[in-house]
Amino acid sequence: MIGRDKLRPDQDLRKSGSGRQLAMRKVSLAMLADFGRKIAYKVRRKLNLREITIEGVRLTAEREFVPASIRKQLLQKRYETPEYLLVSAAVKPTDRVLELGAGIGFISLVCAKICGPENVLSYEPNPQMQRVIEKNYALNRLQPNLRNRLVSVEAGTTDFFVSENVLSSSMIDRKLGSKTKLQADAMSEVVATYQPTVIVMDVEGAELELLRNCSLDGVSKIIVEMHPTIVGHDEVAKLLDFLSGKGLETRRVMGKTFYLDRVAS
Repeated sequence: MIGRDKLRPDQDLRKSGSGRQLAMRKVSLAMLADFGRKIAYKVRRKLNLREITIEGVRLTAEREFVPASIRKQLLQKRYETPEYLLVSAAVKPTDRVLELGAGIGFISLVCAKICGPENVLSYEPNPQMQRVIEKNYALNRLQPNLRNRLVSVEAGTTDFFVSENVLSSSMIDRKLGSKTKLQADAMSEVVATYQPTVIVMDVEGAELELLRNCSLDGVSKIIVEMHPTIVGHDEVAKLLDFLSGKGLETRRVMGKTFYLDRVAS
């Protein structure tokens, strides 16, 4: 697992001498860093910034483009941090990336900077997100391949539930918004045709069915956000067992985001 280790004061206070001083110094530095981030967020919000740069990627923060929940994360510079860290470590210049759930286009741009926009295919079905994705692509002068449609088990017309919180829109009815009908490509056909080496996925619970209904033979890495609050922890465990049976083992976990890669034969 990657990420910062959480300090346990009850353990650190039992240390003596230089060990305890070092532990307290770490706590102080962490508190100072957190304070600095809060101040920086307040300054950005006060300035009403129209654009934010995160890890070299320019992203619009304009209110007419970006929902309030996403704008706050952008101003905090916390938007999709686990996905960014795992993708930037996993994707190589020789990879072909299939992204399901592009959001505002941040991760597809990160991938495009590594392996080229011609080697990135992103799906984002939510019609509310098309404008902001295209805006961000234009800001970065990069044009990954974008398809504004669903990926489902079968091709055709599929129900999609659009939530007021766009981050919660899903093919699963969570009683959070209205239902609409969208065109869908079949997961098996997308993988067979595009032949990705990397799959990046944030599909609000649909990962259970999609990853089970395609050939993963040519896929060497998967970065997937799991949704145990939607599908249950047992189902997440079953999916990880299924992927392990396909030769893809969990290597790192950040929050709900898992990085799996193929076991060397």
